[in-house]
Amino acid sequence: MASENNEFKERKEFNPVLRAVSKWLFGMKRYTINVLLLIVAAVLLLLSSKFESIPSAASVSVAILLCFVVLSLRVALEWERVPILRFGRYIKTKGPGFFFIIPFIDIPCGYIDCRVTVTDFSAEKVLTKDAVPIFVDSIIFWMIWDAAKATLEVENYMAAVPLSAKTALRDIIGKTTLARLLTDRNEIGQELQNILDAKTNPWGITSLSVEIKDIVIPKELEDSISREAQAEREKNARVILGSAEIELAEKYSQASQKYKGNIEALTLRSLNLLLDAVKSKGSVILVPSEVPHLMNKAIAAALPKRSTASGEVDIDI
Repeated sequence: MASENNEFKERKEFNPVLRAVSKWLFGMKRYTINVLLLIVAAVLLLLSSKFESIPSAASVSVAILLCFVVLSLRVALEWERVPILRFGRYIKTKGPGFFFIIPFIDIPCGYIDCRVTVTDFSAEKVLTKDAVPIFVDSIIFWMIWDAAKATLEVENYMAAVPLSAKTALRDIIGKTTLARLLTDRNEIGQELQNILDAKTNPWGITSLSVEIKDIVIPKELEDSISREAQAEREKNARVILGSAEIELAEKYSQASQKYKGNIEALTLRSLNLLLDAVKSKGSVILVPSEVPHLMNKAIAAALPKRSTASGEVDIDI
């Protein structure tokens, strides 16, 4: 669907090529001291050839010593670790800061970045448990806690981690329904993190968290899901309305017990309802001719009760 029509395209937050170039240029700064020592060695050789007063043997010896230091001296940045192989066998991990190696004998296995790394990966056109093809875009936060294992146990950990995450994500999607994928993203991310930890911990790598960025469903299913959600909301509204009707019926039943055998109270209640209807509607309501007589009876019945309660009788005509 989307892969054929090129509809599903994730916007890149940054240019990976420019990022790699800038990272390489910054890493070259670690060789500043080596370059300076080489320049000093070249200047000494040049001076020994120009001036006869400077012993050539001494200048050549100093230049050779400086070249040896250049080949031996290494600098690792604060977040870098360097596994060292001697005659093909691992001996130790060095860094950060200055460290020395034996030229032509010790082999550095690269400068391993131990900071938290963010990798974007996606699973395209995967069937869920209820046979719905979806596109899932996710990110994983991971870091290297053992540089030696990351170098020696796996050939290319930068490719192994996202590929393992993609495989685990496809497996989880195939066992999960679409409804759970849309509602339980955090639980699915935690489950995916546990699977990755079990696989990458022997490599000296741990996954800190896995987050699902986006879930894209086919266009033809969006309308059906929208109608399903609308029907669910209407169902909930009807259930709430029915519960309100039940509570209202219970209140009416209690009120009927109060009005039972009290004709005057029932008549006053009826007149109040009639007055409220006239006020709210602003219209004229036709009532039977006996209503005024009922009103007089209700007033006559209410006045003795009021006089008994207050001790005074006020009649406004």
